[in-house]
Amino acid sequence: MDEHRTIEQTPFAFTPPDTEPNIEFERVRRSDPAPRRRRRFPFVVAAGLTLVLLAAVGWVGVGGWRAAGNLRTAAALVATMRQQVLSGDLPAARVTLRSLRKETTAAQERTSGIGWRAAGLLPWVGDDLDAARTIATTLADLADNGLPPLLDAAETLTGGGLTPAAGRIDLDALSSAAGSLTAGSDVIRRSTDRIAAIPTGGLDTRTRTAVTQLDGGLARLTGLLAPASRAANLLPEMLGASAPRRYLVLFQNLAEVRATGGMPGAFVVIEANRGAVTIVGQGSAAGDLKTFEQPVLPLDADAADLYTDRIATYPANINLTPHFPTVAQLAREMYRIRTGTTVDGVLATDPVALSYLLSATGPVPMPSGPPLTADSAVRLLLSQVYAGALSSAQQDAYFATAARATFDALTRRPGDPRGLATQLMRAVTERRVLFWSSDPDEEAALAGTAVEGALPVDDGAKPGVGLFLNDGSGAKLSYYLTQSAEVTTGDCTGDGRRELSVKVTLGSSAPASGLSKSVLGLGKSGDPYTVRTHLMVFSPTDGSIADAYVDGVSVPIGSGFERGRQVAVATIDLPPGTRKTFSVTLITGPLPTVDTPVTPVVWTTPGVSPWRTTITAGKPCDK
Repeated sequence: MDEHRTIEQTPFAFTPPDTEPNIEFERVRRSDPAPRRRRRFPFVVAAGLTLVLLAAVGWVGVGGWRAAGNLRTAAALVATMRQQVLSGDLPAARVTLRSLRKETTAAQERTSGIGWRAAGLLPWVGDDLDAARTIATTLADLADNGLPPLLDAAETLTGGGLTPAAGRIDLDALSSAAGSLTAGSDVIRRSTDRIAAIPTGGLDTRTRTAVTQLDGGLARLTGLLAPASRAANLLPEMLGASAPRRYLVLFQNLAEVRATGGMPGAFVVIEANRGAVTIVGQGSAAGDLKTFEQPVLPLDADAADLYTDRIATYPANINLTPHFPTVAQLAREMYRIRTGTTVDGVLATDPVALSYLLSATGPVPMPSGPPLTADSAVRLLLSQVYAGALSSAQQDAYFATAARATFDALTRRPGDPRGLATQLMRAVTERRVLFWSSDPDEEAALAGTAVEGALPVDDGAKPGVGLFLNDGSGAKLSYYLTQSAEVTTGDCTGDGRRELSVKVTLGSSAPASGLSKSVLGLGKSGDPYTVRTHLMVFSPTDGSIADAYVDGVSVPIGSGFERGRQVAVATIDLPPGTRKTFSVTLITGPLPTVDTPVTPVVWTTPGVSPWRTTITAGKPCDK
């Protein structure tokens, strides 16, 4: 009876048409409160709807199974194409792209029909189906509109658009590559926004993983494309497309460490005119720029307190600060005062970056002595040149010859464009190639890139920690310096800040005897074989420093500020074969969010030997 009453109350209960009364019907209804005809109709309707729904779900199930297969195949093809691009086999990558487009198109078609959209309204599985449709649409867009122009750009650049021929870079090829990179980057950006908009809270674990992996992959691709696109768009004008440009190129001597790498030594001035690049000047910081009685540019109060005015009076000290735009402007002004020429920008690099490029160009012959090779350049330029009896003037002459020989090899010798680009990016990532432009628009376009070498004024959601080194020995002992760091995200504070535990271990591999006077230098540590290094630890923006220890013993530290960051300064003396660990607790500034994991960003001074850096992220504060 309960079931009968429920059926009677449904909107599908039969009502006779508005005509004369059906006597038989009326009689049946009076004599039987639950006639067969009235009971059957709602069941028929419900059964029909159920069959339609089951058919749709069945179709979605089949289509979903097939779409999943398409997407799995597409993922494998993307991995294959990535390896082909990295190996330089672009024709094969084109073939793979055609297969990829077939799979993504099929996945998109199988997830875009009315049946799939209707199933998206179902509870429990609807959001997963919507997410799958968005993933398929995004991948199809990437395969059709995003990846083809990126392959076009790769072909242009690896076909000679990046490397000079007879001292000239093809600006038309660069402009073409810039257009392709911009088109591809726009699609990547659109795809990133589309995936980021997927609500992941109620998704099945497998679907959520797919969304997260695609989001991460797009982020990594954006990270690679952004600097390449920026460079391709900037380089034509920077290489003199409209008017000649002149740049001061500083070679940093890592054997005497400074915050951005090493003490400025040899330099060259290059001119770029419609893609043709030539050396128009050459010298050394000590011999040609000399020193200045007054700061060449005014210093802000924090920089003056932290570094004194020597940063603006001694060319060897301009990069005591790690903020490269400051370094570049000081170098530019010193060069202007001494020569009367105002350059359009400043570039800094070092012998380790040179060794990377030599792996793509091949050995560079020297007028006397062994050639510079990828394996020997660092040792020759940072150690052996000081090991003999060469005077300071002879050392400067050797560096000048090496600079010109290397420049000629990079600009005039046919090389491996793909290998050169790979090694250049490696050097940029390690902060071994830094550039500042006097053009405000160009400098703004470089903002946030590794090549800018700037200390950001705002860390955002990722607190930044700076670990920078300055020589205190007055010698060339930094060649023997080793360094490692551990940065661990700690507890949350009540006001939205986080504790960061920082450990920096410095070591010396210097011998206990047998080094030349040129290497031992001034011996400011007291023992000429002891490496003295001033370690600067920069807090995150608006952060602070809590305490400091060396090998577990509390030590006094110097302190200052630069660009909104507190700076701890510790002097570490390392006799030959020893190591010491400096530990400090930092407090971040208020972070924009507390409900997401926190991963610090760490900047370091590039050295002769690489840093071994470990970063441990922190869990959300509310977990």
